Amino acid sequence: MLELGCYSPSFKKPSDVLRMRRKRARSEGPGRRTSSPVVSVDGVRPFSPGPLLSAPGRASGGVKRRNPFVNIENTYNSPKKRALSHTDGHRGALDGKKAAAAAAAVLDAKFREELPNAGASMREELFNTDQQKHHHIQTPVSLSEDDDLFEEDLFEPERSTPVLKSPVADCDTAPAEVCLEFPADWSLKTRVLFTSPQSFSWAEHLKAQEEAQGLSSHCRAEYTSLPANIQDPRGCAELRCGFQQCLQYWQHPSLPWLPLFPRIGAERKFSGKCMPWAQDATLQQSLMSDWSVSLTSLYSLLKTRLCPYFYLCSYQFTVLFRAAGLSGAKGISALLSPTTRGLREAMKAEGIEFSLPLLEERRKSKELASSQLSESVQQTEGEEAASGAVLSEHSENEEDDEDDDDGGFSWLKEMGVQDKIKKPDAISIKLRKEHREVRLDHRPESVVLVEGSNTFTLLNFLINCKSLVAGAGFQAGLPPTLLAPTAFRGATLHTLKARTVNVKTRVRMGYQDVCSLEVTGPIMPHTLHALTQLLKPAQKGEFSVGLYTHEPTAVLNVPVSQTSEPQQLEAVVQDLSRCGLQQSSVQQLAVPSMLGKSALRQLHMRDYSYSWKS
Repeated sequence: MLELGCYSPSFKKPSDVLRMRRKRARSEGPGRRTSSPVVSVDGVRPFSPGPLLSAPGRASGGVKRRNPFVNIENTYNSPKKRALSHTDGHRGALDGKKAAAAAAAVLDAKFREELPNAGASMREELFNTDQQKHHHIQTPVSLSEDDDLFEEDLFEPERSTPVLKSPVADCDTAPAEVCLEFPADWSLKTRVLFTSPQSFSWAEHLKAQEEAQGLSSHCRAEYTSLPANIQDPRGCAELRCGFQQCLQYWQHPSLPWLPLFPRIGAERKFSGKCMPWAQDATLQQSLMSDWSVSLTSLYSLLKTRLCPYFYLCSYQFTVLFRAAGLSGAKGISALLSPTTRGLREAMKAEGIEFSLPLLEERRKSKELASSQLSESVQQTEGEEAASGAVLSEHSENEEDDEDDDDGGFSWLKEMGVQDKIKKPDAISIKLRKEHREVRLDHRPESVVLVEGSNTFTLLNFLINCKSLVAGAGFQAGLPPTLLAPTAFRGATLHTLKARTVNVKTRVRMGYQDVCSLEVTGPIMPHTLHALTQLLKPAQKGEFSVGLYTHEPTAVLNVPVSQTSEPQQLEAVVQDLSRCGLQQSSVQQLAVPSMLGKSALRQLHMRDYSYSWKS
């Protein structure tokens, strides 16, 4: 290297540099102090990984020099660190642990990028601190490739809306408020996924005796009360029997080789299946006859309050029949969605009186806004003339709209071209009037509400409606599916499918065990409530639920005409005491709906209180 001329006389080997540093440290001695004082901030480490500046075990002598490769944002003199120090100095009551966690979190973000293999102790401390502060946040993972379960879709407690015991209270403004109940969701669920840090092993491998006891309790509508805290859920026979009881439901018709729910948009599931009634008119008539008997039996049970509600699922729409008093209704009510103009016209022809609640709500909101606007204009001094002009212009616009609806063409006469313009015929005028109604077809706004004695007329209409059954396609000749929580004529007892899986989900610094319980099938409102009541003591008041809604039924949460006296809620619960549901579920279903046309998507329980997101 000397001959090449590229050797530097000042070059030192790494071993020489280390030897010189050790010699310098011994010569300086332990009592040496630096000329410039070192500022110590709680929770802030030096410029390289190591103990805290203010740690008791740190040696007083020998201060590490500044790392020349460190970003200025990492240094104590950076704007972020100065702001942190200034805030800490003025906040005498600030907890030292919070300040340490905040400063360490800022440094940890940089150390991850620059020093991936160093600072293990600091990361471990951060992870422990974060787990103590955010122990209630869990991150789920999908159970399989077909589950389509995303982390951001299930657990977002920061954006979740709390459910309150009273509509007036607000959990965001009053954190001490305990949300003991979540609102009733009248939509049908196809899949429910429960996740919890506690194991779900108690829900698997039921004994034959426990399964038989659960079936018997469901058929007899007998419910056993569970203790508030279950120490050993796997050894609790009442819990396992109650879980088997919650999974039962009644269905008609029952064809083991055909999935009869959902029916809307399910043609792919019916393709390639054996359907002997497709070309046999006699067999189709026999199926419809049995189906009519089952539907009539369900309505009779509903009228006598022996059945709380039931669903009719056809290939085009879904009908929800509810007993008097549920969801705040005065009498028996029925919601039908989605509808078409042809179906609504057929219902009118049969004398069925119905309403479009979403359209009426929109109209009322517009009227309220216009009345408030007119009042504000009238109260303003010096603008009486302007308000009169606005009102007159509004009335003129209404008259013009009425003229247009009546087919008037007075504006052509004013222009003098009434003889040169060809007027539209009566058919065009009729189509223009019906355009607004046609736009509602197959939309959530097309939901129809039928109340009182008109529900019996609707029942006869459904039995005799030829368009209720598909005339062609894979569902041709197949009667609609009837779902109910209680037994009825021609019904078959079915069980929801449940499975438990233990997976590992990735957290900040590693992996964490997450236990999950998946329930699939037509999940009705009472089933969801009963399962949450079971999981509350079994999972020690901490679990989360991901809800997968059958979207055409999400609009069934629209509010109906409510009872004038809130104290009638107790009377409703008393009247429905023999409907086959436990009293807590009846109390939840009797409260007026508050979800509108949306459905629950996420449900969380932390410390025995609920939060939810729709």
